[in-house]
Amino acid sequence: MRKTLKIIGILALIGIIAAFLVYRFVYNKPHPDYEKEVAEYTLSAKEFYDEFKNQTVAANKKYTGKMIQVKGELDKVIQTDSLTIGVFVFSTGMFGNEGIRCTLLPKYNQKAKNLSTPANVSIKGLCTGYNDTDVIMEHCSFN
Repeated sequence: MRKTLKIIGILALIGIIAAFLVYRFVYNKPHPDYEKEVAEYTLSAKEFYDEFKNQTVAANKKYTGKMIQVKGELDKVIQTDSLTIGVFVFSTGMFGNEGIRCTLLPKYNQKAKNLSTPANVSIKGLCTGYNDTDVIMEHCSFN
């Protein structure tokens, strides 16, 4: 009986230590500062969009999950409740404009509102993929 209690006590201690380590290093991990991250690729917005449009699988492997800086003419700025989305428009499809949609960091909402579109800009953000109409970029900032 004493041996069983000793084993249960040791397992409980190991469980508590494991829970603490998971909390410390996984759950409580700091978020990256997207604004300060360096872009892995810098290219024109049209080039970037065309690569996804023409070679979707290869472009997804190359760009998804990476910081990308695109330069070009921003055609629209869309304001929702708390989000500001900059849109580079390259074609019109069955569901409307197609291009690159860049969700801006809240810090840049006012700057985006003040832009007179179309505006020549450079935007850096995290590419999250292509949805068959738009290339999606998140956590974007103006450079």
